[in-house]
Amino acid sequence: MHIGSAPLSPAGGGARPPPRSAGLSFWYDSAARGALYQAIFVLALGFLLFEAIVNVRANMQARGIPMDFGFLDNAAGFDINQSLISYSAASTYGRAFVVGLLNTCLVAALGVVLATIIGFSVGVARLSKNWIIAKCAMVYVEALRNVPLLLQLLVWYNAILKALPGPRESFALPFDIFLNNRGLFTPQPVLGPAAPWLGAALVLGVIAAIALKVIFLRSKILGRGFDTFGGGLVAALIAGFPIAVFFIGAQSISFIFPQLKGFNFSGGARLLPEFVALVLGLSLYTGAFIAEIVRAGIEAVPRGQREAAAALGLSPSQASGLVVTPQAMRIIIPLLTSQYLNLVKNSSLAVFIGYPDLVQVFAGTVLNQTGAAVQVIFITMAVYLTISLLTSLAMNLYNRRFTLVER
Repeated sequence: MHIGSAPLSPAGGGARPPPRSAGLSFWYDSAARGALYQAIFVLALGFLLFEAIVNVRANMQARGIPMDFGFLDNAAGFDINQSLISYSAASTYGRAFVVGLLNTCLVAALGVVLATIIGFSVGVARLSKNWIIAKCAMVYVEALRNVPLLLQLLVWYNAILKALPGPRESFALPFDIFLNNRGLFTPQPVLGPAAPWLGAALVLGVIAAIALKVIFLRSKILGRGFDTFGGGLVAALIAGFPIAVFFIGAQSISFIFPQLKGFNFSGGARLLPEFVALVLGLSLYTGAFIAEIVRAGIEAVPRGQREAAAALGLSPSQASGLVVTPQAMRIIIPLLTSQYLNLVKNSSLAVFIGYPDLVQVFAGTVLNQTGAAVQVIFITMAVYLTISLLTSLAMNLYNRRFTLVER
């Protein structure tokens, strides 16, 4: 026993730390400190939010601004030059909101489809061994992605479409389509009594294509598969049944063709110059970014994969479809999702060329007439947030098909 020396720890590892008081022991606990900081942050955020709501409510009451959503049932009193549903000046603000929402969804859907087609075509063209094709694709990408989208929309609308000749000097395109400074006039389809059979034939074609695809994949696994089951055969199956019904049932669908009468065309469907400019601008601008994503995704696949496919006897097209593309899609899809979201949000630039989308109709005209700024802006933001989340969800579900499964 050593008299006068410091007491040893139970493990014999040195002197014990000095005892802490009960109050300080809480402060030296990192987990407790973190919980305290988070609680303070939540309380401060809640206080600021509460003060903001109280302040906004007081200002709205002082200025006589509507406090609820009852204004949606009032008559709008203005016309909209493009509507996918029946609408007149006597319709309500709520119906005007639906018209703007449908116009936005139409532009976004068409823009996504066209931008995907343009992007994948140009992206593959950039990798072409043909010098002219590769350089033309490069010029397209560098020219469009480095010019602001708003400027491109103004060029399409003011410098190109508005500068077209009048109806009497319209450009006649194939299939009785006419283009002039009042828009694009196309044949309008009219569904007949046998139209439901046309839809049933389309569904039957899709089911047949899926069933044969599954049979093809299983037979490939068992080693006795068909040689080819490409996109052409799938398209033939899907389109074949509706085409057969169209010719058998003469009343399934008919068309009203546009005709020049007086100073303008009558009949058919009319696409406004604002709509054409917006879809073209969004598609070409976003397609330039998608082209670079596709090029980068294909080039990221190791060269050895192509060589291995060639060693197995696959043709270049089979190697591209069965080996390179599935691996490239794992890189392309997440970046492609971001471009789709950008396209949807960029469609709000339609207000600068006068296209009646959600922002122009609801967050513009309706807001100015009702003064319900808080409700209108909240609904508009919620709509774009919902569309973006649904788009992201759909792309994430699609991405699961190409995710590399680790063993």
